[in-house]
Amino acid sequence: MSICVHENRKSRASTGSMNIYLFHKSSYADSVLMHLNALRQQRLFTDVLLHAGNRSFPCHRAVLAACSRYFEAMFSGGLLESQASEVNFHDSIHPEVLELLLDYAYSSRVIINEENAESLLEAGDMLEFQDIRDACAEFLEKNLHPTNCLGMLLLSDAHQCAKLSELSWGMCLNNFPTICKTEDFLQLPKDILVQLLSHEELETEDERLVYESALNWVNYDLERRYCDLPELLRTVRLALLPAIFLMENVSTEELINKQAKSKELVDEAIRCKLKILQNDGVVTSLCARPRKTSHALFLLGGQTFMCDKLYLVDQKAKEIIPKADIPSPRKEFSACAIGCKVYVTGGRGSENGVSKDVWVYDTLHEEWSKAAPMLIARFGHGSAELKHCLYVVGGHTAATGCLPASPSVSLKQVEQYDPATNKWTMVATLREGVSNAAVVSVKLKLFAFGGTSVSHDKLPKVQCYDPLENCWTVPATCPQPWRYTAAAVLGNQIFVMGGDTEFSACSAYKFNSENYQWTKVGDVTAKRMSCQAVASGNKLYVVGGYFGTQRCKTLDCYDPTLDTWNSITTVPYSLIPTAFVSTWKHLPA
Repeated sequence: MSICVHENRKSRASTGSMNIYLFHKSSYADSVLMHLNALRQQRLFTDVLLHAGNRSFPCHRAVLAACSRYFEAMFSGGLLESQASEVNFHDSIHPEVLELLLDYAYSSRVIINEENAESLLEAGDMLEFQDIRDACAEFLEKNLHPTNCLGMLLLSDAHQCAKLSELSWGMCLNNFPTICKTEDFLQLPKDILVQLLSHEELETEDERLVYESALNWVNYDLERRYCDLPELLRTVRLALLPAIFLMENVSTEELINKQAKSKELVDEAIRCKLKILQNDGVVTSLCARPRKTSHALFLLGGQTFMCDKLYLVDQKAKEIIPKADIPSPRKEFSACAIGCKVYVTGGRGSENGVSKDVWVYDTLHEEWSKAAPMLIARFGHGSAELKHCLYVVGGHTAATGCLPASPSVSLKQVEQYDPATNKWTMVATLREGVSNAAVVSVKLKLFAFGGTSVSHDKLPKVQCYDPLENCWTVPATCPQPWRYTAAAVLGNQIFVMGGDTEFSACSAYKFNSENYQWTKVGDVTAKRMSCQAVASGNKLYVVGGYFGTQRCKTLDCYDPTLDTWNSITTVPYSLIPTAFVSTWKHLPA
């Protein structure tokens, strides 16, 4: 058709109005790919030949460059391959795997199964087929199992598959008694092994298993690995081994006694063990610090909001067992655990007076005692342990001269208690006074989430205390204004849930303590205000609370690897939980 004819037709069809028709054939892309694949199979218009192993694959550069940044860079850069008609991968990629990638490039489809998923992920990462890498990672996530989690951990770390790595770590930690007996475990690189054995959330009820696993790994290749023994012994909580085992097995181990550094570590553990057995002060050495999975859960509550009893939560039997009466019943107090002791601070007594008292429950000897009183009487405050010291944050105190006590505005004052000296000191004040805030510690810092402000509003801020600088900052805002929420720590993540909020009292979020970013997680099973939360092992537990006139009667568990909540047991109707703490379990004799 000539230009003149086309111009005549344009003027003849024009009506002067905007009359437009957009034609789109939805199957066009698939049709083009199908035809390109047919051309490839017939070797028509192909302009590059890929070699892998003993096989060759004719391809079109434009198709490869369109679906892979690796090939795009290769063909468009100044590299030798940009001009060459052949690319030889030799044995760096299996020909069957390369064939699957090419089939995907020309069809947008590939079948992933247990036999090819790992190889496809590796090849997809190498050749920058990002969709394939991510699809294989998702497949492997769904097929993760204790028998393959160590291999998946190494694979995900090598290829930066963040979610697969997180899930693999969780499964390795949860199934340590199983994985430590495998050949994969004995072949782990040292750095990964150290990270695994030193992990706070390693699931083991007997530290002997960790010690024996470390020794087995060294003996697997003794000549090369013997020099790594001191570093591995530092990952074992040696002072938590039974005394007889420590003295008769560990201290007499030939490999340890031949190495000065290893022997020093065992000697220190023995000294710590003796201090523990003699109840001789606070032992802060890492070799004596129980892992989070070696913790016991305690509830404080009563038949009314006046708390008068302490209960043990038996996680295996799924029972809540009464343990001890609280010497001085109270409400609106705060409770926090340091080591094997539970510290109950402040609150209001039966006469409604505000208290400075600090009661301490020793879970080893099952007895109560009094510690030095706080400097300020307070209730509605939060408390947390940081570097073996107790911090109490915010709350209310009694308005001067008022009996019974009426609350003052929310406090800014923060106090620190050192169990070693039995003394309280004032530290830097909050940026904004709060009561009913969720207070936790992580990464050597203290965090206070939300709360009731001095103007009696819900505060939408995160306040952070750095003990090295002795100052508070406001590094982030909350996803919604909060008070009467619960918070607990898993790894570097702080989970905040429930409470009196602007939106939903069943919502839950996690807060990254390193980059201060929020992520929404699965909702709790019921709306809860004034609920209590604690972490134990790799799980999160929430109990108590109310919404409207309804009391929440379940103890719920959150699994971060599945992002799901499940009810573990029902709280007795006569019990209203007012605090929830995690302490060290009884140490082995």
